[in-house]
Amino acid sequence: MKIAFLPPLIAALLLLAPALVRGQGEFATNVAPYMVSFIAVAAPPAANEKKPVERTAFSLPPSKTDTAPIVQIAILLDTSGSMQGLIEQAKGQLWKIVNEFINAKQNGKRPELEVALYEYGKQTLSPATGWIRQIVPLTNDLDKISEELFKLTTNGGEEYCGWVIKDAVEQLAWSKSPDAFKAIFIAGNEPFTQGPVNYAASCKSAIEKGIIVNTIHCGGEGEGIQTKWQDGALLAEGKYMVIDHNQAIVHFAAPQDKEIARLGVELNKTYIAFGHAGQANLARQSAQDANSAALAPQGSSVQRALSKSSAYYCNGSWDLVDACKSTNFNLSALKKEELPAEMQKMTEAQRKDYVETKTKEREKIQQEINRLNSDRTKFVAEQSKQHSGTNTLDAVVVTTVREQAMKRNYRFE
Repeated sequence: MKIAFLPPLIAALLLLAPALVRGQGEFATNVAPYMVSFIAVAAPPAANEKKPVERTAFSLPPSKTDTAPIVQIAILLDTSGSMQGLIEQAKGQLWKIVNEFINAKQNGKRPELEVALYEYGKQTLSPATGWIRQIVPLTNDLDKISEELFKLTTNGGEEYCGWVIKDAVEQLAWSKSPDAFKAIFIAGNEPFTQGPVNYAASCKSAIEKGIIVNTIHCGGEGEGIQTKWQDGALLAEGKYMVIDHNQAIVHFAAPQDKEIARLGVELNKTYIAFGHAGQANLARQSAQDANSAALAPQGSSVQRALSKSSAYYCNGSWDLVDACKSTNFNLSALKKEELPAEMQKMTEAQRKDYVETKTKEREKIQQEINRLNSDRTKFVAEQSKQHSGTNTLDAVVVTTVREQAMKRNYRFE
């Protein structure tokens, strides 16, 4: 079958397919294979056959190699019976870790951020997979990561560090860019040597692909060294850390906190859910606000509001305000039934005005959050001088991420 005889769209897809399959993230994993299958069986239509032109809202996304730099972080959490404190710290501090990159740039460009989540060591998981589960692949859907963290439970099991690192290295869609910051953070308390997969081989395999492995031992420093947690980090150019996973998170309550948290929830009114999953995602957004509010003593609700006011909190797959910021999105191509009820009777011009109004409302709230946070940052900095550092999950991850990203030519403003 010659490309010259194919309809232009199919011919173009045939030429693009190999690049798409080599691409990163969920698009290459979930969409490109079906495109290739479709092209392989397509037959050229008769010369006089006219195919209907179907309009779609999204066009093909640009290749990541042509856009922003990328930060990819995989979090591997021990969910065996003694690790409930670790899970609580992860729930409450996800947004603080994300916020470390709000003011980060590489060569003047703000990076994209993707996070993946694994659990290992829980008895209810399958022994055939090493008591390991990939919960979320690398994604920029931060609400999904938060949702899954709050679902985690613990019980006894076997903790195979070498196996879960191997899975993360081989299963995730890691960037091939030499400038990408790629890191694994694995946290647990049992010997690093457990299991049939050699931890040293897994760590060496990771760094060969440019993936740093940082190890977080939940216990004493000497014990972690003896049980090879330090060795795992050294083999993959990572950092060995120890934390008290049962220690309470230190949060300095600032005068601006209450208003920042309130405005973070107020932002939800500016979201315009569209498509078949729009309302479900809108509900998930509110649910994660509630989850963060429940951990307000840790500062989670404030940190979440700061994330929502940043460019990292982007929901273009279901929110029209974010979607319309993309050059690959066409609002007028949406079908009536894909729109929210309040927009279905609007004219095309009215729909555009409605989105622009919500965009301005969001920007105004975000600007106020950022203004308040500027004052808050100064207050917290003064309070921090009076307290010694803590060895909780958020503290060690934030410090390590900053140190390692700077070695990849990131600058934090």
